[in-house]
Amino acid sequence: MTNRHTRILEALTKNRRIEVTVLADMLEVSQVTVRKDLDRLEEQGLIRRKHGFASIESTDDVGMRLAYHYNIKRRIAAAAAESVAEGETVMIESGSCCALLAEELANTKRDITIITNSAFIANHIRYAPYGKTVLLGGDYQKESQVTVGPITRKCAEMFFADKFFIGADGFTGKFGFTGKDHLRAQTVQELTGLARQVLVLTESEKFKHQGAVGLVRADQVRVLYTDDNIPPDIETSLLEKNLTIHKVCSDMAG
Repeated sequence: MTNRHTRILEALTKNRRIEVTVLADMLEVSQVTVRKDLDRLEEQGLIRRKHGFASIESTDDVGMRLAYHYNIKRRIAAAAAESVAEGETVMIESGSCCALLAEELANTKRDITIITNSAFIANHIRYAPYGKTVLLGGDYQKESQVTVGPITRKCAEMFFADKFFIGADGFTGKFGFTGKDHLRAQTVQELTGLARQVLVLTESEKFKHQGAVGLVRADQVRVLYTDDNIPPDIETSLLEKNLTIHKVCSDMAG
């Protein structure tokens, strides 16, 4: 993704809808160039194209969440990708950091298998040169583009995963990482037992929030990938649970 694409995503995150003419002026390029950029971003499922403008619509849309603090999420994903060796099978749950992780793996690792319950992720990496993608079945949630429920677990039981990567919507000291949707949280809890390691990818900002339901207990997580603004008290408590923490630079421009 080019720097111009990143600027478009950041602008849409703030405004939700922007005309092509405004984007062309902002980026100092032609409207033809902007339209080509928007076509590419729409192909990746990140935005919606309509006549004369682009938009990000749903609050539960992965594309919208991916656009928010994109550069930080990209660095978190790249750091997590370094933990994956050639030949491994990994499960990746829905989420913006997780989508970027899948993209990084599918573009850099020649011999990996990605198992996911996210139709967004499967679509997002469909043009990537490497890797095999397995999309799990189940009850389909349209806005979040994920499958959940007992069918999802049954499909996942066929595989042996080296690592299970998940995102998070919040955190609580009494439990650990939390989510917003109880069906997605239940699916994560069930899939957690099918992998050798559980790894969480999330911005430090999520530690300021508490989700509605428990996602995965902190002591079940082996590694956390986040940025360097993680609250010191939370970092200390997680380290006391023998959880390894990898922090990336939180500088938005980097």
